Amino acid sequence: MHLYNLTLEHASSIPSAVVGNFSGNRQQEILISRGTRLQLLRPDPALGKLSTVLVHDVFGSIRSLAAFRLTGGTKDYAILGSDSGRIVILEYDAKQNTFVKLYQETYGKTGARRIVPGQMLATDPKGRSLMVSAMEKAKLVYVLNRDAAANLTISSPLEAHKPSAIIHHIVGVDVGFENPLYAALEVDYAEADNDPTGEAYTNTEKMLTFYELDLGLNHVVRKWSEPTDPRANLLVQVPGGQTTSGDPPVVRIDGPSGVLVCCEDHIIYRHMDQPQHRVPIPRRQNPLEDHSRGILIISAVMHRMKGAFFFLLQSEQGDLYKVTLEHHDEDVVALKIKYFDTVSPATNLCILKSGHLFIPSEFGNHHFYQFQKLGDDDKEAEYSSADYPGNGMRNPSQPLPAAYFRPRPLDNLVLLDELESLDPILAARVQNLPDASLFYTACGKGAKSTFRTLRHGLEVEENGNSDLPSIPNAVWTLKLTENDQYDSYIVLSFVNGTLVLSFGEEIEEIPNSGFLSSEPTLAAQQLGQDAILQVHPRGIRHVLSDKRVNEWRAPPGLTIVAATTNKRQVVVALSTAELVYFELDVEGQLNEYQDRKAMGSTVLALSVGEVPEGLQRFKYLAVGCEDQTVRIISLDPDSTLEMISLQAVTAPPSSISIADMLDSSIDKHRPTTFVNIGLQNGVLLRTVLDPTNGKLADTRTRFLGNRPVRLVRTLVHGSPGVLALSSRSWLNYTYQGLVHFTPLAYDRLDGASSVNADLCPDGFIGIAGNTLRIFQVPRLGNKLKQEILPLSYTPRKFVSHPQNSYFYLIESDHRTMSPSAIAERVKIMEMSNEKVDREMLELDPQTFGHIKAPAGVWASCIRIVDPVNSKTVAVYELDNNEAAFSVAVVPFSARSGELLLVVGTASNTQLAPRTCSSGYLRVYAFTEGGSALELLHKTETDDVPMSLLGFQGRLLAGIGKALRLYDIGKKKLLRKAENRQFATAVVTLNTQGSRILAGDLNQSIYYVTYKAPENRLLIFADDSSARWTTAAVMLDYNTVAASDKFGNVYVNRLDESVSKQVDDDPTGAGILHEKSVLMGAPHKTKMLCHFHVGDIITSIERVALVAGGREVLVYFGLHGTIGILVPLVSKDDVDFISTLEQHMRTENLSLVGRDHLSWRGYYTPVKATVDGDLCEYFAKLPAQKQIAIAGELDRSVGDVLKKLESLRVTASGF
Repeated sequence: MHLYNLTLEHASSIPSAVVGNFSGNRQQEILISRGTRLQLLRPDPALGKLSTVLVHDVFGSIRSLAAFRLTGGTKDYAILGSDSGRIVILEYDAKQNTFVKLYQETYGKTGARRIVPGQMLATDPKGRSLMVSAMEKAKLVYVLNRDAAANLTISSPLEAHKPSAIIHHIVGVDVGFENPLYAALEVDYAEADNDPTGEAYTNTEKMLTFYELDLGLNHVVRKWSEPTDPRANLLVQVPGGQTTSGDPPVVRIDGPSGVLVCCEDHIIYRHMDQPQHRVPIPRRQNPLEDHSRGILIISAVMHRMKGAFFFLLQSEQGDLYKVTLEHHDEDVVALKIKYFDTVSPATNLCILKSGHLFIPSEFGNHHFYQFQKLGDDDKEAEYSSADYPGNGMRNPSQPLPAAYFRPRPLDNLVLLDELESLDPILAARVQNLPDASLFYTACGKGAKSTFRTLRHGLEVEENGNSDLPSIPNAVWTLKLTENDQYDSYIVLSFVNGTLVLSFGEEIEEIPNSGFLSSEPTLAAQQLGQDAILQVHPRGIRHVLSDKRVNEWRAPPGLTIVAATTNKRQVVVALSTAELVYFELDVEGQLNEYQDRKAMGSTVLALSVGEVPEGLQRFKYLAVGCEDQTVRIISLDPDSTLEMISLQAVTAPPSSISIADMLDSSIDKHRPTTFVNIGLQNGVLLRTVLDPTNGKLADTRTRFLGNRPVRLVRTLVHGSPGVLALSSRSWLNYTYQGLVHFTPLAYDRLDGASSVNADLCPDGFIGIAGNTLRIFQVPRLGNKLKQEILPLSYTPRKFVSHPQNSYFYLIESDHRTMSPSAIAERVKIMEMSNEKVDREMLELDPQTFGHIKAPAGVWASCIRIVDPVNSKTVAVYELDNNEAAFSVAVVPFSARSGELLLVVGTASNTQLAPRTCSSGYLRVYAFTEGGSALELLHKTETDDVPMSLLGFQGRLLAGIGKALRLYDIGKKKLLRKAENRQFATAVVTLNTQGSRILAGDLNQSIYYVTYKAPENRLLIFADDSSARWTTAAVMLDYNTVAASDKFGNVYVNRLDESVSKQVDDDPTGAGILHEKSVLMGAPHKTKMLCHFHVGDIITSIERVALVAGGREVLVYFGLHGTIGILVPLVSKDDVDFISTLEQHMRTENLSLVGRDHLSWRGYYTPVKATVDGDLCEYFAKLPAQKQIAIAGELDRSVGDVLKKLESLRVTASGF
């Protein structure tokens, strides 16, 4: 078995983000890490949107990210810390739109190890040095400088190690142009390690240590170290140094320097030999809040303005605090804090000079805000260190009096844009429909959780629609002159006439457009400088700017059956299969060429490309004929209307479109001319037209739908594209230098045209029935349209009902109070005459989150979801502090095969170690066609039910370490069989026949058989490697595909002879007496495939994504990854793709310097799996390298690209 891995949707989480001027053009960009990818975002201040400039796979794990600028420079560089054991400095090349690796310095082993630096990065504010740190012991400092040619240089590393030290955080201290200084939060565990009594552990102090880089002596010294709060977790740089400006020169102190130390419940200002200041972190004024739970700051940012600065800090609940330092020169007078706003908890906070705030959320969608004001004039209480004795440090070991605030909706910020994120995907299913596959994902955490329906297609924003008197068959938009910015006319062609509408603030009919309204229109075009053209069955109307009309009539008894136009050329086909060619002269007159071309077969479609800039004409015409041929005709003056080439097709052409599109996989420097041929059987052919000799080559085929294909040449975000209309609408466009072909997630269109108007720039106008629709495609990078349904708590699992369209979803949250528990607490408080602030209890959980409760408190519910209409049908809250962990729809033979819903719950569950007071199996009957549930009974268990499955008319349950078989009873479930020989906990279950595959939490997959005569569940095979199982699916009776929590996917197979031997044993006596191997089962499975995906897989499905296509494995990753594993069926395919992958590995594509083979074999060497993501980078290689690799494969470059596209399209449809 050989598999081909392809990522359909990359991880959408953002672990780190930095702001910088990476392109060097005075515009700030946001560089984000998506775990294994690097992405550059550019904000558009006018539209308030974020657009993607560049995305690059690094084929490694990005652990840290920072930006720096050399002193006096205008451009920022990016520093990456990764699992490659190397520090990498990147520069963004705006001309080539790529990242250039300037330096790659090796300092340690590969992998995310405790003592190998790369986990944390800090830079000197003046860009003179950087520090890279590990979690433990190791810190390295690099000096950054310029050489004589003003190029960046980097020194050898200087050690700042401290043995037996755990490093919590590092930051560069702003000291102006004095020797660079770095601050680190460290804990020395040497004494605690050597003290068996444990007393040294309790007395261990957390130290704030300053390291100084002496630029003169070129070494690092530990300059200052003092104990700080033991719960400190984050350091924030405070501005320092001085600036000289003006004439005469005036010296201005930029700030007091030092750091803010963020601790649990309070913030401390610290600097060497300076008095400390401490303020409490304000808490929410919630009557039910768990006040024993401290508040931690999870992210922070410092922002400078002219002559001032402030800090934004964010708590783990999402509350933003504005922190300011009142200072006189270098002496701090007071540290002040106040509530600012509440947003999603973020991994970083990024403030731009344009007044925007980017929030890369820990979970869920990422947000882009604009500052409305800075919170200086609101009525929020401000807490100052000057209000506390000794600036809050009189008794540092004691907490300060609690400070409170009242959360409110956004006041200082306004949301501008949102980047959709699936992170985290906790459960997923795939549904295969005739025209597309749907992905259903349960995402998110807490009150921000969502159930999302994903459909392959570009998301469409509709700007407006209008009903028409009858059904048109075509639409065009026209400018009145060549230099107009916006379109003025909409031309609609009906069966018996033409309607011309004006396109302005209102759409209304134009009576004197010059177009013939009594005939249908075949083509409409803005011609020359300021004329417009109409082609109708009986002739051509050339409407000049002064409304004079020049008309050419078709010969008597003949009609025009097809036409194509551009700004200077017109070609029409007559009903006698003759072509008539017109060209615009320098005086603006349309002249007919003296000869006509007889085609010999009825002409069905014509197309001429747009006139290239600086030329008089497009040299070629494509003609589609009824005899199933497409012919290329010359329009060159030396060989006008001569046939150059011919291509046979499989069905009569219905439409042709020639478009010049940039495809860097074919030509990096200039657009490629594509001839798109739509056939009547719903197939689209895309062929490359050679601009020098007119020959056709490199034909690609794609099935679009069951209707004849209609092609429209359009503009997509300012670049040429093609809209293909069949049973679905498809858009062919250029994105990131490559040509993509993606359906629109929109209603079927009968006709369309691009439109450019004030209200709809870079949009489209389409006709669907008798409705005129104006719409835009805002994001070309997102190929999955999402429909979002909000949930109450974190989703755990969901199942579908085989006889209706509903999903049954279980949700549960730890440290969260259920509505019934809240009502009960409020009732008790009111009975004891305590004041209850109802307004605080009614805050929207989606914005402010749920009320935090002590450990062991759970909120949980069962939700019935209608995915077709994306709505919740019913919600059933669980009481008695129960939390749902598993769910299954089970047919019970004892009730004549009736389908029942079984939900596994546990009461008073503790997570570490996993315990509960009691587990339960709740059995529900479906009522009202599945839209409601009725509880039949609850069965108590002794552990948490982690997995459930229907098995031979009974229920199979993984309850803790036991696998049990239950049958239905009148008052509870009846235990029929049990096996308690599992190592940790049974978390996945799959079955075929009498065989069960049980996934243990940390011991991989067990093969279990059920012997009905003896009523036994017997383990007969397991894995030779212990794996932390997260998901599994059976491929056949002996084969399983599974994943572990370290990001690996693997395929194991049981030997056929062992399988037959077990099945032939009627009682299982032979299994019982077999000798165990490696302290496990008597037989071991063999690993067939192994691959490191780079994301924790939470769900695997076996499904065919394309109608009539082969089955593939679809996997879903925790951070939002959706990928497929395609089985390679022929040896030729395996040899070709494997050889291509080997050549691609030698190109060193990893931006972080990670060896690809080592990355994909992170824990176990990669086996029998090809990395399709790496192979697809072949299209982005320089032309010479493409030719060299293709030559080694004995193929042309086009053949390699065609094969890669075929593998992706036939397996996934993407």
